[in-house]
Amino acid sequence: MTTSEQWHDLAVRMGSGAVMLIVGMGAVAAGGDIFHGFVAIICGAMVWELVRMLAPDAPRVALQLGLLSGVVSMVAIYLPPVAAVPVLLAPAFVGLSLIRDHRAIYLVFVAGVLLAGYGMMSVRDDLGFIWMLWLALVVVCTDVAGYFAGRMFGGPRFWPRVSPKKTWSGTGAGWVAAAVLGLVFTFFTEAGLMLVVLSALLSFASQMGDIAESAVKRKMNVKDSSALIPGHGGLLDRFDGMLGASIVILLIIQLAGLPAGMG
Repeated sequence: MTTSEQWHDLAVRMGSGAVMLIVGMGAVAAGGDIFHGFVAIICGAMVWELVRMLAPDAPRVALQLGLLSGVVSMVAIYLPPVAAVPVLLAPAFVGLSLIRDHRAIYLVFVAGVLLAGYGMMSVRDDLGFIWMLWLALVVVCTDVAGYFAGRMFGGPRFWPRVSPKKTWSGTGAGWVAAAVLGLVFTFFTEAGLMLVVLSALLSFASQMGDIAESAVKRKMNVKDSSALIPGHGGLLDRFDGMLGASIVILLIIQLAGLPAGMG
């Protein structure tokens, strides 16, 4: 592969990425209903993309389940956690009666998308702007470092059967970048060095989200989840890492409580 081929999509990716960053950070900064609505739209769109991949002959079903998922995401954050969980899982089970094939994939991914969305809203509502920013930057740094290191250094593939483009050099660079980001955040927060470890853990979780989505696309023989974002594919392609990281941080908060200095 020539140098020009390696970087042919960089300009488009950076342009689309800049727009997403501005819109996303604006929603994070606004918080409250604006951020909830932003996340709900993203979740609904991701479910729409997923159903279009799994059931390409049922566009109406994809639209219906996407709309239902968006509404459920918006409603659940205002409910107590014990009531929010069954509400969030409703679209996953409703879809089982509407989709003929790949039901297990649908069930797992829709549940993951909606729980991840709830996790992002919870981090912003309960921990504040700074920690939602940290979570987003962990995923962004992992993705950016992995992209550049993979293109520059190449080397052995991380999991070639599932994600043939992901290399060990890119994967390791993502962990290092996230750990460095965690270290930076310890200087202007009360969080200790455990944040460095947690950042690396969430980096790995974001990569697993990316790989899981790649496995679905590979199984369905599609390149991108949609063409909504130039240079990136669909929202599911772009937010797959955030899904993994958000689910893990939600589990940590619910099962182990807030890490020291994050409350």
